[in-house]
Amino acid sequence: MRLWPRQQVVCIFANPPLTGERPSCKIPPLSALYPSPETPNNERACVTMKVLLLKDVYKLGRAGDVKKVANGYGRNYLIPQGLAILATPEALKMADRIRAEADKQRAILNQEMSGLAEQLQGTTLAFAMRASETGRLYGSVNTRMIAEALSEKAGVEISHRQIDAQPLRTIGEHTIRVRLTVDLVPEVRVVVYREGESIESALEEAETLGEQIDEEGEALEELYQEAEALTEADEAPAADEEASE
Repeated sequence: MRLWPRQQVVCIFANPPLTGERPSCKIPPLSALYPSPETPNNERACVTMKVLLLKDVYKLGRAGDVKKVANGYGRNYLIPQGLAILATPEALKMADRIRAEADKQRAILNQEMSGLAEQLQGTTLAFAMRASETGRLYGSVNTRMIAEALSEKAGVEISHRQIDAQPLRTIGEHTIRVRLTVDLVPEVRVVVYREGESIESALEEAETLGEQIDEEGEALEELYQEAEALTEADEAPAADEEASE
């Protein structure tokens, strides 16, 4: 027996149910509740919506822009956080005003943050971590660790949410970006080295590993080219036979 979702069953009373009257219930068809089996999975998952950005959103757009986003991203994050609203005809009439006001605020913020951006650009942070012989860390250097070290060095509070990087899991030198504003994103140098060793040895080891990876890539490319050449050589006689027939 199929149990219908409670929210999908609409009951209509002709009069208030004071006399024990039984309501008439409308049950929607299956097509209204479940995707058609003929609908591709990618079409079911890729439900989108258009939103008008109220604030600058990193890697998405600037205030006043109209963007098409995933339904869940819009309804569960952008709209509840006050970053966007639905791009209705009424909302679109406000786009120019929102864009103009945001441009003024952005210029002020960029001016305030320009000194910090210059200070952070090229800053070097170092982390001593336990690591395997292959250079893989036992753990990782995450955004909170980077933000704390950067805040201490710069003397300014920087949130881990401003660090644009995945957790670092290998020794060596890494370049990460710090989002101060949508326009100011300075780059910071992060050196991860093995506990008990020097930073220089970590950089040398990382360089050696990089050279090994490059050599392996070149070897694979040569094998691919050889295989491609053999395939063409095998196909040529067959093509000649077909042409002669």
